[in-house]
Amino acid sequence: MTYEKLKPGYEIVYTVTDYYVGPRGGIVSYQGKPHVYECIFDESKDSYSELFRLAPIDEETFKLALEDWAIWQRWELAYYSGQTDIGTHPALPHEARSHAELKEFLDEALVIDPQRATMRFWKI
Repeated sequence: MTYEKLKPGYEIVYTVTDYYVGPRGGIVSYQGKPHVYECIFDESKDSYSELFRLAPIDEETFKLALEDWAIWQRWELAYYSGQTDIGTHPALPHEARSHAELKEFLDEALVIDPQRATMRFWKI
């Protein structure tokens, strides 16, 4: 599916950095702008809810997150084609340093302040 063919009301999921029976965290387009998202865990049900926190991110953070996502995608392709093993996860050896540097920045930049977050339901 191309982005242009999305039905009204749908948004683009750019990255999925946390996954459990569906996307739980990453970067998504919300109202046409990049946002970090995280699924809220429902302690009373001992399960993930359909409620997500969203927070806008700046263009530079978005660019760096996409760069790190591309590193992981190259690793995944190499892993599933037998060109590397799980011991190199989540980056190919020649990209491990770049991934580590990006991760250090992104781990701080992509934290959502629950008090300032937008809350939305997302049926997976």
